[in-house]
Amino acid sequence: MHVAPEPAYVIELTHAWHGDRLPDGRPRVPDAVLDRLRAATTEQAWAVLRDAGYHLQFSGQWLQTHPGTVIVGRALTSQFLPYRPDLDAAVVKAGAREGHHEADKQNSWVISLLQPGDVMVTDIFGKVAEGTVIGDNLGTAVAVRTGVGAVIDGGVRDLAGLRELEGVNVFCRGTHPTAIADVVLAGVNLPVRIGQATVLPGDIVLGTPSGVIFIPAQLAERVADVAEDVTVRDEFGKGRIADGTFTSAEIDVEPWAEPIEAAFRSWRSERGGPAG
Repeated sequence: MHVAPEPAYVIELTHAWHGDRLPDGRPRVPDAVLDRLRAATTEQAWAVLRDAGYHLQFSGQWLQTHPGTVIVGRALTSQFLPYRPDLDAAVVKAGAREGHHEADKQNSWVISLLQPGDVMVTDIFGKVAEGTVIGDNLGTAVAVRTGVGAVIDGGVRDLAGLRELEGVNVFCRGTHPTAIADVVLAGVNLPVRIGQATVLPGDIVLGTPSGVIFIPAQLAERVADVAEDVTVRDEFGKGRIADGTFTSAEIDVEPWAEPIEAAFRSWRSERGGPAG
């Protein structure tokens, strides 16, 4: 067995992506696309995913260490299960082959694999008491390694310390003073469940005040394109309602009537954007 699967497994798992990949096999959505997605809303992303047949990619009702801080990054997934001695022994043996030390807790193994631009996405079955995947020390390591943060379907500890970290955000289900216990790491870069969402390694994590949406890598650029178009159309529409050119009833109809669409194309061209 492997704690972190061979790249070939991850490549097969994420076969819908046809671009560059990270050394571990995960899709490498370009940094430029990630930058564009920081301006996208959960609702804009959700509409694109819904239209593509991905209906269950959102998870809400989170505690956030830095409410209002939007995070965008590539998912490095991990899954913990309730402790079972024989499984733990197999994991420890596999971990040793992959360079992990038995003396280190298995949550630290996950953190050691994080790279810049990653989001640590951890399924620990909603466990909060003794399901505290990070505290302020390991949280600092996550912040330094990723520059983004984490999504933990479980708990954290040392919330005050985590809130002192800058430029990151951690989404979790709650806090508890206990240390992590009675769990075993099932693996890294596996499909995991976060709330009602299935997350694959390399999915793009968009965390906003609304919650977290997991964007399949192959749809990330599409989400960025649509979000930018919706934003500029909203600006145009609100402006034309304000100046009396069109009514709110006319603007609220999708698709727009041709006179509105023509006015939008002209307005956008005058601003230096694409006319189409």
